Amino acid sequence: MAPGRVGFIGLGRMGAGMARHLLKKTGELYVFDVSTDAVRALVAEGAKDCKSPAELAERCDVILLCLPFAPEVRQVMFGAQGIGETAKDRLTVIDTSTLNRNDALAIAEEADGLGIAYWDCPISGMPFRADAGTLTVMFGGTDEAFAEAKPYLESFGETVIHCGALGSGQAMKAFNNIIYNVNIAALCEVLPLTVAMGLKPEEVARTVTTASSRSFASDYFVPRMLERRFDSDFALQAAYKDIVNVKAMAAEAGAELPVVSAMIATYEAAIAAGFGAEPKSAMLKVYEEALGLEFTGS
Repeated sequence: MAPGRVGFIGLGRMGAGMARHLLKKTGELYVFDVSTDAVRALVAEGAKDCKSPAELAERCDVILLCLPFAPEVRQVMFGAQGIGETAKDRLTVIDTSTLNRNDALAIAEEADGLGIAYWDCPISGMPFRADAGTLTVMFGGTDEAFAEAKPYLESFGETVIHCGALGSGQAMKAFNNIIYNVNIAALCEVLPLTVAMGLKPEEVARTVTTASSRSFASDYFVPRMLERRFDSDFALQAAYKDIVNVKAMAAEAGAELPVVSAMIATYEAAIAAGFGAEPKSAMLKVYEEALGLEFTGS
């Protein structure tokens, strides 16, 4: 990865904060997003606007992506006016999007045929940590590529991990999210039962955010459950790709995951019940409806 001009594509809830920190780090940043408002906000802070991924690739040596799904990544990489149309030989793309591991490997192979070095590098930590520059960053690629990418990643990442070879970043992200999902599902299953047993939701919340069951999931979601805030977070349906990813890796390894399978059943029940557009905490509603009550503050 030769030092040079840096670009960023995908200025959404995570990407905008990341791009701001990268701009501060490099002093010069080229940006593209389908949202003109998102681009305008970064340009006002000193970034340089590009009208397409192709224009950005023509100007830059290193490009970071932060996009929703594999189809968006493929469009930006290989579609009309995409990076592949004007990429200089050995352009480097660091993809912080969360994808299926096999999709990342396939994209990397196609990119290599165009002379583009592509590395997977998903991030974790919610938008508030993207804004603070304290994300956890999981890089999949060679030792040399990691050494060259690390200074850019440290601009928005408090913890930057070299997970291994290409594809290992996506594997690590999927496993992390599945453990997180199990934790959320357990909370959603048990909290309505505490109400049925006569416990006060506020006191239950105090317990699970301070006692041995405390976790990031309880700290983040339980207060929102009490306030019935089932919006503004990543949707169940959109996050389902982590389940697909881990299912594929478990099948590949011949692994049995009984606890994960139970979580998936709850996850899928919540989607089937019509909560797919709501955050993972909406799994709570499946168990509330079964008991005919709500876990809510007074």
